Amino acid sequence: MNRVSQIILRSMLVILRVLFGLFWLLAGINKINDEWMTSPILKNIFLQRLTELPPDSFAVFYLTKFAIPFYQPIGWFITIGEIYSAVGLLIGFTTRSSALISFFILFNFAIGGYYDASLLPFFILVFLFFKYPTGQWFGLDALLSRNFPQNRLFR
Repeated sequence: MNRVSQIILRSMLVILRVLFGLFWLLAGINKINDEWMTSPILKNIFLQRLTELPPDSFAVFYLTKFAIPFYQPIGWFITIGEIYSAVGLLIGFTTRSSALISFFILFNFAIGGYYDASLLPFFILVFLFFKYPTGQWFGLDALLSRNFPQNRLFR
């Protein structure tokens, strides 16, 4: 790959990273505003979702045995995870860890019955941000990896 192509590819990935970070930021702010960490809103969403799923599906098992009983800690994890991922992706700070948290949140959405074609591009983006060191190209990871070369969080 020539130098110009490499610059274009890296620039596109950084732009996509920032846009995905904005997506997570808005999602996290929305969850804070809707009080996902302190109200039963997530439990109500899960209960509503149960009525839309085939009763013998894995999603129903997941919701009834895990998600509904633990809706409060899940609400905390999702909200904080989205904010953490947003900040990390926006400023290139622990970018790969942010992508891993993003993957975990998306994966749990999917196994909770919220799988559709719209999740596929998100999974692809998360894979790209985990695979390529976009925080090294443009972000705090570049600075921090020079100061802390043994720390894997900034690679």
